[in-house]
Amino acid sequence: MADTTVRNAASATTTDRLRLRRFVVGAHPRRTLLRAAALTVLAYATFGWVLLPVRGQGASMAPTIGDGQLVLVNRWSYWRSDPQRGDIVALRLAGRRVMYVKRIVGIPGDRVRIADGVVHVNGRRLDEPYVRQRSAWNVGEVALEAGEYLVIGDNRGMPMQQHEFGKAQRSRIVGRVIRW
Repeated sequence: MADTTVRNAASATTTDRLRLRRFVVGAHPRRTLLRAAALTVLAYATFGWVLLPVRGQGASMAPTIGDGQLVLVNRWSYWRSDPQRGDIVALRLAGRRVMYVKRIVGIPGDRVRIADGVVHVNGRRLDEPYVRQRSAWNVGEVALEAGEYLVIGDNRGMPMQQHEFGKAQRSRIVGRVIRW
């Protein structure tokens, strides 16, 4: 009787292992491993070359992008078109991974000035519903040449001296930010 119990326990252990193996690698282990390898390559290509994950740091883009919030940058977004006013973009600073996230307020050929925190483009007030608070920022007129964009964060309530903004060359724009 004890011999039968040992055989039943061994059989149950073998059955459990087979069930676990089938659950992990499926009925066809080679196909499963090939699918896993293909998904790994696809994920590496997607998140290494097409969609770059970027974490917002600081308050300059608040409330649109919060401190520590993760966003994706579509590197192919400007492959066939140019950046547009209102786009949130990532700007390369140094290397592949050090970037600023800012909003484009001026495109090539524009004349932009800031008076009492209000952005004026080509003499007209820019409609900015994403700006919640404004400080008394004053910046004289800036003329943008070909390939130059004026970028600024959405948090205009912070002092101008604590805010990084200004002209950016087209070559520094990595791509458009995707928010979800």
